[in-house]
Amino acid sequence: MQIKKFLKTRHLMLCSFLFITACIENAPLDSLSPAGPYARTIDDLFWLTFWIAVVIFFIVQGALLFSVFYFKDSPDKPEPKQIHGNNFLEILWTIIPVIILASIAVPTVRTIFDLAREPEDALKIEVIGHQWWFEYKYPDFAITTANVLVIPEDTPIRLEMWSNDVLHNYWVPKLNGKRYLVPGQKTYLNLHADNAEEFWAQCGEYCGLSHSKMRGRVLSLSQSDFDSWVMNQQKNAANDLDQNSLAYEGQQVYLNAGCTQCHVIDGVWDVQGEQIAPNLTHFGIRNVFAGAALKNNPENLTKWLANPAQIKPGTFMPNLELTEREIEALIEYLGTLK
Repeated sequence: MQIKKFLKTRHLMLCSFLFITACIENAPLDSLSPAGPYARTIDDLFWLTFWIAVVIFFIVQGALLFSVFYFKDSPDKPEPKQIHGNNFLEILWTIIPVIILASIAVPTVRTIFDLAREPEDALKIEVIGHQWWFEYKYPDFAITTANVLVIPEDTPIRLEMWSNDVLHNYWVPKLNGKRYLVPGQKTYLNLHADNAEEFWAQCGEYCGLSHSKMRGRVLSLSQSDFDSWVMNQQKNAANDLDQNSLAYEGQQVYLNAGCTQCHVIDGVWDVQGEQIAPNLTHFGIRNVFAGAALKNNPENLTKWLANPAQIKPGTFMPNLELTEREIEALIEYLGTLK
């Protein structure tokens, strides 16, 4: 008896917990807290559909309960009148669903076209999906970066997207819906952030072992801050380090340990390898790395460089068998890339 009571209590607590978590507001991937016009358009459609469904639910359940109790079988009651074949009723409950479906379909189709339309004077950014990170290119500014998409606030953004390997899905729930990244085919997504704020992004399509850790950030800045960011990103990495410094030692690790086979640092190693791994030119100012799965700090970098596959199973970054000294030096060097 005690075990059954415990299990009932446990199930009740679990159900209560799931109910409470569903009511959480302002979660990082909360699609019910729109922060831009495209997300609000989707939100408006959601609530329209939701309230239509609520009204239908109560009407149907009310009719069901009425039928159960009012037409309850009893010896002293005659058999209810049968309505099978009643043309009026059959036409009525055919027309009503058509009206309901039309009231949902028309705004849905309108929303689809509104979201797909390319905005005027939009900033164009390319998004390339990799296992398991997002690469960003700004053709107008000759900038390549990764993990953190930086955009100006209150400005329309047009993303041109494709995948470099398998099917991915780009999703920034507070700014718009999901869109597939397809190998060999371009897709498009519009973003527009009302204010300067940081948003979470996530791959929304299972794409391998570390799919859940294929995340991202969208950082919306004021126009002046965005202009400053662009100017900084267009600079090459400093290549005049003190040869007696730990950072210089880390640069030599980068150049000689195999990092250059995949990673580019503009001004230091310019061989184009962006299609293999993230461009590290301004790695030091990114607040996340490893597909935005980890915060950019020395502790996480130490774990990552010691054994990347332990953090992200299936990652293409090999274990280079770096010594503690090499890892320390490399972290010091990466911190200078600002």
